[in-house]
Amino acid sequence: MTTEHENATDPVRVVRDAYETLAAVVRPLGDEESWLPTDCTGWAVRDLVFHLLGDAQRALVALHTPAGGPPDRDAVSYWRDWAPDPAGAAHGRRWNRVAASMFLDFGQLKESYLETAAATAEPHRPVRTQGHVLTAGDLLTTLGVEATVHHLDLTVALPAAPGPSPAGLTAVRATLDGLLGRPVPLDWSDRHYARAGTGRAALTAVERRALGADADRLPLFC
Repeated sequence: MTTEHENATDPVRVVRDAYETLAAVVRPLGDEESWLPTDCTGWAVRDLVFHLLGDAQRALVALHTPAGGPPDRDAVSYWRDWAPDPAGAAHGRRWNRVAASMFLDFGQLKESYLETAAATAEPHRPVRTQGHVLTAGDLLTTLGVEATVHHLDLTVALPAAPGPSPAGLTAVRATLDGLLGRPVPLDWSDRHYARAGTGRAALTAVERRALGADADRLPLFC
């Protein structure tokens, strides 16, 4: 018998729900809204939507790149390759902003993203992406996690926009707890944990005491 928790963490549901709720934010946006700020340093809404388009395109490529060997990463350990790189991050922000500016009409960028942001696959099939092999299910979970975190980034200046999906937030919490090595010892909401665990929200002195040595490990990914 399938439990509600199993339904919430099903990879196909995670990425489908995360992408659908994110599309619900992007779909009604016009050119004026595309210039609003986000929680990603230096990026307006249109820049983040371009980044999200790249994620969706990478998903389609990965799901059509079968791997011969067994997985060497899962939905949690995939993120352990991330490490702070201020210079690389600055170059990436600049490249993304320049590339996004090639779309003179935000409507073209928006429609390209909405058409691309859909992916399903047999969850146990090994696929290759970014130098690693994951099951398609774990890949879909990582995509749902990233889409959910960026959903929060995208809506900082859009207070009326719908929030991220519960399935996506559940996957983010599971990923952060997995990277931390234990459930976070704080009564954080899923949204706040998503922001604090990825460096979007600064820790208070009380939170640092509760986390102990783990406080210096945050952000766990960005």
